[in-house]
Amino acid sequence: MKFPFTKLAAVLVTGLAATFGAQAQDIQERTIRFGHLNNTDHPVSMGVKRFTELVAKKSGGKITVKEFPSNQLGNEMQQQSALQGGVQEMTAPATTSLVGIVKEFGLVDFPFIVSNFRQADALLDGPLGRQLTARLPERGLVALTFWDLGFRNVTNSKRPITKGEDLEGIKLRVIPNPVFLDTFRAFKANPVPLPFAELYNALESRAVDGQENPFSVILSNKFYEVNKYLSQTNHVYAANIVLISKRFWDRLSPTEQRILQEAANESRDYQRTVSREAGAKALNELKTKGMQINELSPAELGRMRAAVRPIYDKFSAEYDPAVVSTFRSELERVQKLQ
Repeated sequence: MKFPFTKLAAVLVTGLAATFGAQAQDIQERTIRFGHLNNTDHPVSMGVKRFTELVAKKSGGKITVKEFPSNQLGNEMQQQSALQGGVQEMTAPATTSLVGIVKEFGLVDFPFIVSNFRQADALLDGPLGRQLTARLPERGLVALTFWDLGFRNVTNSKRPITKGEDLEGIKLRVIPNPVFLDTFRAFKANPVPLPFAELYNALESRAVDGQENPFSVILSNKFYEVNKYLSQTNHVYAANIVLISKRFWDRLSPTEQRILQEAANESRDYQRTVSREAGAKALNELKTKGMQINELSPAELGRMRAAVRPIYDKFSAEYDPAVVSTFRSELERVQKLQ
């Protein structure tokens, strides 16, 4: 039996309308509080803004994302706890802040494991990243994607760091993370775990001599005002992880979950691009602000990499062997990328 085209088209349109109608019914009026520690001129904030736009568009304006930058909702640990407790919906901390609840995240903090952005993206977006994020729901968190923060570099008020030995005796603020602490102890520095919100005042008062962060963070937080020297150590690649409260996530419909996941994926590519462009621009601006900037020679970076090799073995022995096995095989794969 022939089916007239007009009738077929009408059936298809009706079916599509019913599908979209059902999906629309699956989307409720919601407000998401998205907190983070960075200022509004930082690439993380740019990522939040793009995510906000995408969520609004995909939800037909029903889901509103409100940004709370600059530690307005507390420091990273406080916001992490708020997500776990279901009193805050989203945040985007550095992956290092998750080591306290999933210690295997320390693997991505190992110093000098990747040397360019392509390697870093491949490591986080591949099997290792998925294996790590799969452990978060049991801790009350759901990971949507990874955003770029950049390679970390040392600043201080004492002297340029041209080799590992130059770090000896420098009181350096680091994230409260065992891998970071041991990394700088290997160079006989004095690493001091300190909340980010307290860092500028600690540098200004000389309670600490220096810190280590990507270029954009150094510029955005005006560390050039309190530290003269910036050394391009590129010792660790840093990423932010977009997190959502599992308690909140579980209340969402499948359609709402899909909207947030798609928006996160689309914002990732944008955020990484603007972050890396901002990092290059920030380095030039830091020069104009008067910072004394130096690069380390490949030979010295090689010596520093060798000095921290025991850290790999020490912490790998404490982690789940299955995750360590994935890490090693993935590292072998991604380090071939140029």
